[in-house]
Amino acid sequence: MKIYNKTISVDTVAGRVSYHNITEQVKAFLDETGVKIGNVLIQSPHTTCSVMFEEFVHDTDYNGDEYLQVDLDRILDKIIPRELTEKMDYKYPGPKHEAFMFELGKKNPSYPPELSSILNGDAHLRASFMGNSKSFIIDEGKIQIGTVGYIYFVDFDQNRERQRTCHIQIIGE
Repeated sequence: MKIYNKTISVDTVAGRVSYHNITEQVKAFLDETGVKIGNVLIQSPHTTCSVMFEEFVHDTDYNGDEYLQVDLDRILDKIIPRELTEKMDYKYPGPKHEAFMFELGKKNPSYPPELSSILNGDAHLRASFMGNSKSFIIDEGKIQIGTVGYIYFVDFDQNRERQRTCHIQIIGE
């Protein structure tokens, strides 16, 4: 048994949920490893991001989002409304967390010390619902995802553009 790790990056957008089809990157990494039987794990280290497995849909809206993604966003908007102001029903972020994030922002430019950048309780809840990882069986050197199954990295945090990472681990022989 061997273990292979790789990190890929995606650039997210502000103002809407970012969906990234990473299927070909995962398949290419599997090909590089030469693993014929085993497992692949795809994981987000970010608490507002998810890894999803869904059918590829040929129809898209004007943003390029596939219709299943648009449908998912509409349903999640009803269940978990976007946190646009601190006056919404969300308790997050509380005063202690705000203070922590402001201090962190002074040291790390990835966390700007602006309240608007942490009004993302909705993104945390959505990612919790959807999960931060997926694992798949590898057999005969192929990920067992069927013909129309695709792997997506999703960033639910709509507050700012940034680069996100996604970890891939392949275990097998």
